[in-house]
Amino acid sequence: MAKYVNVIEWITKKIDNGELIPGAKIPSENELSEEFNLSRQTIRHAIAQMVEDGILESRRGSGTYVVDLRAEEGERNVVAVVTTYVDDYIFPSTIRGIESNLSEKGYSMQLSFTNNTVTRERQILEDLLQRNDIAGIIMEPVKSALPNPNMELYTQLREKNVKILFINTFYPELDIPHVSLNDAECAYRAVTALIEAGHRNIGCILKLDDGQGRERYRGYLKAVMEAGLPFAYEHVNWIDTIDIRNGKESLAGMKDRLKDCTAVFCYNDQVAGMLIEMLSDIGIKVPEDMSVIGMDDSDMSRLGVGGVTISSIPHPKEKLGEKAATNMIRMIHEGKLYFNATYEFEEDVILRASVSESRE
Repeated sequence: MAKYVNVIEWITKKIDNGELIPGAKIPSENELSEEFNLSRQTIRHAIAQMVEDGILESRRGSGTYVVDLRAEEGERNVVAVVTTYVDDYIFPSTIRGIESNLSEKGYSMQLSFTNNTVTRERQILEDLLQRNDIAGIIMEPVKSALPNPNMELYTQLREKNVKILFINTFYPELDIPHVSLNDAECAYRAVTALIEAGHRNIGCILKLDDGQGRERYRGYLKAVMEAGLPFAYEHVNWIDTIDIRNGKESLAGMKDRLKDCTAVFCYNDQVAGMLIEMLSDIGIKVPEDMSVIGMDDSDMSRLGVGGVTISSIPHPKEKLGEKAATNMIRMIHEGKLYFNATYEFEEDVILRASVSESRE
């Protein structure tokens, strides 16, 4: 990597974290030269590149300043935010994080919901294609583990220079950045916590139709195989969006597939809670007979189900929304070089009453 890129990344990071606000003066060429032990010519090259990209502006006899990237009247100044649901325990906080950052930069937010259906997703995308005030779209994909008929609409929007950023997951068919959990790594950490508690026969219940389920299965497999534990596919259980709506009854058929397990990794806290209720109905106690771990660190996990608080991996929620908005604004204004808008959060396990040492 060229030396001047380090200077660009350093300045960009300070803009991102608020140390350099719009209109702020950056350090002089001499100061940057001393900071990085680089020639003034190299520093000048880095600054010139950032000026060309519209991030900085040089003022003769005064210095170099951060450009005010806030939307101006008459420009495209709307960012469409499209999520699957509004009543999920994650989305209100995520939307709050997005809105606060967008409004600070002068953008309006238009909020829509797909209800996790490709039909509604198509309607929303077709509407956005007809508009001329849309600068960008922050989008949660619909059933992202399955083939989707709406791919050409995303291509048409990008051809109109509408920036697109996915949240929570992504469509693997499209080269579009995303801001999400690192689902595979977080699942790996959750299953590893069960292994460290002495469990050897670990099952899982994962979501079939969303990309997070695919990635969390990847993390589950990695943890089990690295530990040298026996892998049994009958311990792997898949559910979909409709199953989750149906509650604990949708898990009834899994009791035989999990009967040899002493621990289960669940797609999220909602599924973990459903499992605890189902196990209670058939006389299996958590954690005495079976340990359970989920993801998202929801209110449910902290309050507990049947008197049992649920071990979980936190979801960054509002921070994820803030990061998505920040990266969207950079995509709109910076365009091309040096910036990868994909960002994945990595979180650690919070152990609660639902996990205990194995008695195997």
